[in-house]
Amino acid sequence: PLLTLCLMASSSLSNMSLGYINFPTKVVFRSCKLIPTMIIATIINRQVFKSVEYAAAMAISIGLVVFAAADWKLTPSFNPIGLVLVSLSVVADAILPNAQERIFKVGASRLEVTLYTNFFTLVAMTATTLMSGDLIGVIKLALTSDSNLVTYMVVYTCISYIAISSFMAIVKKYGGVTAVLLGTARKGMTLILSFVLFPKEFSWYYLLGAVLVLGGLMVASFVKHYSKKDGLMDESEMKPLKDHPDGDIEIGDEDRRN
Repeated sequence: PLLTLCLMASSSLSNMSLGYINFPTKVVFRSCKLIPTMIIATIINRQVFKSVEYAAAMAISIGLVVFAAADWKLTPSFNPIGLVLVSLSVVADAILPNAQERIFKVGASRLEVTLYTNFFTLVAMTATTLMSGDLIGVIKLALTSDSNLVTYMVVYTCISYIAISSFMAIVKKYGGVTAVLLGTARKGMTLILSFVLFPKEFSWYYLLGAVLVLGGLMVASFVKHYSKKDGLMDESEMKPLKDHPDGDIEIGDEDRRN
């Protein structure tokens, strides 16, 4: 139930907020998802992050906002109701991967978590869109339009399944924060790819945003690498103590005399 509630809240509240705020404001809040994910990981999964990791997360979030700001034709709008809705959607989105990580730790399989996260959400969303009339409208549009729309929907569904399965595998093996970090990196790569496919007029916002995002990702990567290295060194140092039959290191003759 928690997984379904978080996924529904993340999607529905984010879309509802657009009735009160414009898209740039939504981008600002959604780009900062990594930081609340780290905070909630500390609360739920007892993970501890260094100050430099929070600084890297902040740089990545600001970089995404700056990068997107270059294309904004509207300035962000700050309606209180819209801000509450989009903030709640970010909180729900931050809880979701941490809750999934928690469930994985108790022995749940990737397929099981994927099913419970998405199937019940599908049932609930189908019911709500059916009552609102949106589902009927989409079905009529698919039946009356050419086959390209149906093809795009099928392709999008298949790609989404691959993406969700990959995300679940990352959450299970590396944790929710790492999965969100990679998802944030994916957004940066999407922005860069958009330059290759759809050339745009140069702006210093693009350069500054790219430096912040890539710099933050590099710092986060280095911190993870050296933390893992230090952990392996500590484990190797403790191994002789564990392997000794009495749990103690033998004292040399010189030490005995002293």
